[in-house]
Amino acid sequence: MSEYDRDDQEWQQAREVNDETLARSDGEWDESTGHAVVPASESLPERIYLLPIHNRPFFPAQVQPLVINRERWEETVRRVGNTPHHILGVAFVGDIGSEELDHEAFPQIGTAVKMHKLHGEDQQLQFIAQGLRRFRILRWLSKEPPYLVEVTYPREAVDAEDDETRAYAMAIINGIKELLPINPLYGEELKHYLNRFSPHEPGPLTDFAAAITSAKGYELQAVLDTLPVQARMERVLPLLRKEIDVAHLQTEISEQVNAQMQERQREFFLREQLKVIQRELGISKDDRENDVDTFRDRLEGLTVPPKVLTRIEEELDKLSVLETGSPEYGTTRNYLDWLTSMPWGVRSEDKLDLAQARTVLDRDHDGLKDVKERIIEFLAEGTFKGDVGGSILLLVGPPGVGKTSVGRSIAEALGREFYRFSVGGMRDEAEIKGHRRTYIGAMPGKLVQALKEVEVENPVIMLDEVDKLGQSFQGDPASALLEVLDPEQNVDFLDHYLDVRLDLSKVLFVCTANTLDSIPGPLLDRMEQIRLSGYIAEEKMAIAKHHLWPKLLKRDRIAKKRINLTDAALRQVIEGYAREAGVRQLEKQLHRIVRKAAVKLLENDQQSVRVSVNNLESYLGAPLFRKERVLEGEGVVTGLAWTAMGGATLPVEAGKVHGLDRGFKLTGQLGDVMKESANIAYSYVLGHLADYGADADFFDSAFVHLHVPEGATPKDGPSAGVTMTTALLSLAKHRAIDRSLAMTGELTLTGQVLPVGGIREKVIAARRSEIFEVILPDANRRDYDELPDYLKEGMTVHFAKHYRDVAKVVFG
Repeated sequence: MSEYDRDDQEWQQAREVNDETLARSDGEWDESTGHAVVPASESLPERIYLLPIHNRPFFPAQVQPLVINRERWEETVRRVGNTPHHILGVAFVGDIGSEELDHEAFPQIGTAVKMHKLHGEDQQLQFIAQGLRRFRILRWLSKEPPYLVEVTYPREAVDAEDDETRAYAMAIINGIKELLPINPLYGEELKHYLNRFSPHEPGPLTDFAAAITSAKGYELQAVLDTLPVQARMERVLPLLRKEIDVAHLQTEISEQVNAQMQERQREFFLREQLKVIQRELGISKDDRENDVDTFRDRLEGLTVPPKVLTRIEEELDKLSVLETGSPEYGTTRNYLDWLTSMPWGVRSEDKLDLAQARTVLDRDHDGLKDVKERIIEFLAEGTFKGDVGGSILLLVGPPGVGKTSVGRSIAEALGREFYRFSVGGMRDEAEIKGHRRTYIGAMPGKLVQALKEVEVENPVIMLDEVDKLGQSFQGDPASALLEVLDPEQNVDFLDHYLDVRLDLSKVLFVCTANTLDSIPGPLLDRMEQIRLSGYIAEEKMAIAKHHLWPKLLKRDRIAKKRINLTDAALRQVIEGYAREAGVRQLEKQLHRIVRKAAVKLLENDQQSVRVSVNNLESYLGAPLFRKERVLEGEGVVTGLAWTAMGGATLPVEAGKVHGLDRGFKLTGQLGDVMKESANIAYSYVLGHLADYGADADFFDSAFVHLHVPEGATPKDGPSAGVTMTTALLSLAKHRAIDRSLAMTGELTLTGQVLPVGGIREKVIAARRSEIFEVILPDANRRDYDELPDYLKEGMTVHFAKHYRDVAKVVFG
C-alpha cells in the first residue's frame, strides 16, 4: 500500500469520526459555501496538512483569501479537499523561500483554517480561509511536502469576568473604535468579526485587534504564540496604539495634500473666471496680443533702418494671425525676439581723453610701453575723427603677456561695453554668421549675441585666439570673419538667422594671437598688428609687486603683513622658476607660496611668515631653471632665436670628427629652412676660407659635424645662418670666441646678411643670459632703435650688412 493510499485510509477514518462529531455538534450551515461552519468549541482533526505563509501570521479571528503557488502546493490542497472537514493548518515562516524551506522553519503554534471556494488561475491557487483555532504541532508525520503533522488544540485560559481582563478588553474595544473613523477600511473587518464572535469574548477580540494592525510578522507571531489571554492583551495594546498613531499621521498628511490640491484648484478656477471676465470687459489681452505689444514697445526709442522695420512689421502681422500652439508661432516669436533685441541706433559715448586712457593703461599694466603708446596714438587719431570705430587691432604675443587684459583696458579707457569670446577651435562658420531659420534650434551668430548682450552698437568685441581657428566640412570660420573684420564690408553684415543687414562699422574689434603663421593672409591683411613681446626680469618684478601678489592675497583674504615676500626671493622666483615670456607661470608659483604659507600660519599658529631666498626651496622645491651658462670653445657660437613662447639663446656647435675624407653632418632636429641655412653656411665658408685667414685646405680632408643642442626641441628658420657660419669659421681658424657674444641674421650664398624678425624678443633673451654684446643685421637697425631705453641700456650692438662685418667683430 502506497503512502498516499495510507493517508486516504487515515482520512477516511478521520472523516467518519468528524461526521459523527459534526452530527452531535450545534454547527451552522453556510449557504454561500455549502459547508458547515465549525465553531471553535468543536473537536477538530488531530492530523492536518500544513501550509506555510510568508507575509504575516493568520489569526483565528480572520476570514480572508489566500493565494499560493499551484506547482508546489497543489497536491496539499487536493488532499485537503478530499477530507470531509476541509481543514488545514497555516503557519508563518517569514522570508524563507519555498526552495530553502524545511520542517524546522515552522513555528510550534499556527492556526487551523477551513478552506472555502477554491479556484485556480495560471500558476496560482486561491481560496478563502476561515480561521478556527490555534494548534500546536506535536509530531511530524511527513517532513516533505505535502507536510502532515499531528496537532493538539490548546485551550485559552481566561476569566472573562476578571476586572483586569475586562479593563484590557475595554481598552482594546476603545482602540478599535478610535481606529475605525480614521481608517474606514477596517469597518468591513469589524463587521465579519461581529457576525461570528461575541464582543464579550476577550480571546477572539484580542486576535481580531492584532489582525487589523500593520505590525511586522514576527511581532504578530509573538501574539499568536501567547496563549494566556491577559498576556496576549498586553502585547496587542501597544501594537494597536501604534496603529492609531500611524493612522492619525496618515490622515493629517492626506488632509494637507487635499487642502493644497483644493487651494490650487480654487486658484485655477478663479484665474480662469478672471480671464473670462476681463475678456468680456475688454480689459485683458491674450498671449498673442501681449507678445505683439511687447515687441512694439521694444522698438520705441530705437532708430530702426526702414528695411528692417518693414521686415518686423511683416513678421508682426504674421504673428497676429497664427495660433499660439502652432510650431510656426514659436519660430516667428523667437525671430521677432532677436530682431527687436538688437540695439538699433543705440551707441555709447566715447571718452576720448588721452590722460584718462594713460591712467587706465598704467594702472592695469606695467611695462608694455610701446604697446601703450600705440594705443594712445590710436585713440588720438580717433579724437580728431570723432570716432574710433571701424578699426581692427591684432595683439600678437606669447601666452601670458596680457593680450586679453589689454583689450579690456582699451574698452575701459574708451568707456565702452566689452564682450569677449574665443574663436579657438571654432569649426562651424554658423558660429560667426548664424544658422538658417529653417533648421531646428537655429541661433544667430556670436556677433549678434554680443550686440544683444551689450545693448549698444559700438562695443569693444574681443576675438581671442584667432590663430587657432579650425576648418571642417561645416565651413571655414576664418573666411566668414573676412566680412566681419573688413571695414569696407561690415557696414552691411548679413547674419543668416536675422537675414537683415547689420552695421558693424562702429564696433572696435580687438583680436589676439600667439603667432601669425596660421592666420590666413586675407584675414591678416585686414588687421593692424600690435606686438606684445615677453617681459624682462625688471618688468616681471613690477608686475608681481603691483598686480599678481596683491591680487592673490586679496583673493585668499590674507592680510599683506602676514606673508612677507622679500625682493630677493621674488627675483629668484622669476629667474629660477618662471622664465617664460609671460607671467602665468610666475602667478602659479606665487600662488604656491601663498598656499604653503597659509598652512604654516594655521598649523603653527604664527602671526606672520617671511619668505626669503634661504627658505624659498621649502615652498617651491629645487629651481626649475639654473643660470644659463654660455657655451664656449672652438667652433661654439651663441645665436639668438624667436619662439612662440618668447626669445631664447641658441648655441651652435661645430666639430671635426676625423680627417679621412670630406663630409658634413647636421643634428639637432632642424627644420628644412634651417638645414638650408646650414648648407649655405658650409658652402660659403668652404669658398672663402682664405679670405678670412683660415687654412684653405682645412675642409678638404675634414668630416665636420654641426649640432644645435636640445635635440628634443624642433627648430626652424633662417636666422641662424650667421651663427652657423661663424661656428664653422671658428673651427677652421682653430680660434674660440673669447667673450660673451650673441648674433642673429640670415646669410646668403654671397655673404649678404639679411634682416630677421623678433628683435625685441632676441634682445630680451640675450639680457636674460647676461650677454650684453650682440650682432644684428643692418636692416634691423630701425627695429632696435624702436626698443625702449631700458632694453638698450648697457647693450653693445654691431650691425652687419655683409658677413665680413660679422667676422671683423668676432675675430678682429
